[in-house]
Amino acid sequence: MSYYLVTGGAGFIGSHLAEELIRRGSRVRVVDNLSTGKLANLAHLPSVEFIEGDLADLEVARRAVKGVDYVLHQAAIPSVPRSVSDPITSNRANVDATLNVLVAARDEGVRRVVYAGSSSAYGNAPALPKHEEMPAAPLSPYALQKLVGEQYMAMFTRLYGLETVTTRYFNVFGPRQDPSSPYSGVISLFISALVDGRRPTIYGDGEQTRDFTYVANVVDGVLRACHTPGIGGEMFNVATGGRISLNRLLQVLGDLVGRRAEAIYEDERPGDVRDSQADIEKAQRLTGYVPTVSFEEGLARTLAWYRDQQKIGNAAR
Repeated sequence: MSYYLVTGGAGFIGSHLAEELIRRGSRVRVVDNLSTGKLANLAHLPSVEFIEGDLADLEVARRAVKGVDYVLHQAAIPSVPRSVSDPITSNRANVDATLNVLVAARDEGVRRVVYAGSSSAYGNAPALPKHEEMPAAPLSPYALQKLVGEQYMAMFTRLYGLETVTTRYFNVFGPRQDPSSPYSGVISLFISALVDGRRPTIYGDGEQTRDFTYVANVVDGVLRACHTPGIGGEMFNVATGGRISLNRLLQVLGDLVGRRAEAIYEDERPGDVRDSQADIEKAQRLTGYVPTVSFEEGLARTLAWYRDQQKIGNAAR
């Protein structure tokens, strides 16, 4: 039975990875400092071993990695606006912690580290879709930090022989994405506003586009990156290959909720990318990755989860 460490495993994507690994019969350890993650995300997974700690502390990283076969490194502060307002804290979480995980994994003899990269590394390059051979052009501290993490991954493979793979995420959404923070993903913020009868906020004109990717597709892509032989040192996109504008997204969500959706428009935020769409040919060719949950089906599942959470909250009052 393989033993996995999921860093940031009490968070949105990390908890979904832990859930799928448990479903497959694997042993799972989670490390999380709970700055954004929640123990409630793991409450239905009693067999998960949990370590509370900050990976920017090397000794925490060493304790977390001890004895595991694979590391799925999801821990980060995944926010462009937060990195703009506080680049030092963001750098500690996104760069310092990543280097510590790599050093600990190298010294422990881990079989492979899979790193959560970000499509923000592509910046505003006008060509669409974004493919892995395009030069990086980060527009924010967050994007630069995630790119540095990618480069550390590839370097540790070349220099030390530690197998690493980077998966670049594109606007992941789904159940357990926290809408209570202004830094949360736009879909969770839109749904939360609509089910509460509020007008959601769009920064810019709303015609910016995103390759929204349901979390189950990301989980599949990450686990393929973990287990496909012969891809050490590689980086590839994990997304759907489509794109939709924020205005269109709001219209679709309004139809699903059954409420007319009108946005409040604010100025664009510094560091935000205008258009994002993934070329997923490399992931398909190297790992056999194919998105299995469509954007529309993912939205419906996510909305159903938020409505269930709303019912639970109302019943508790």
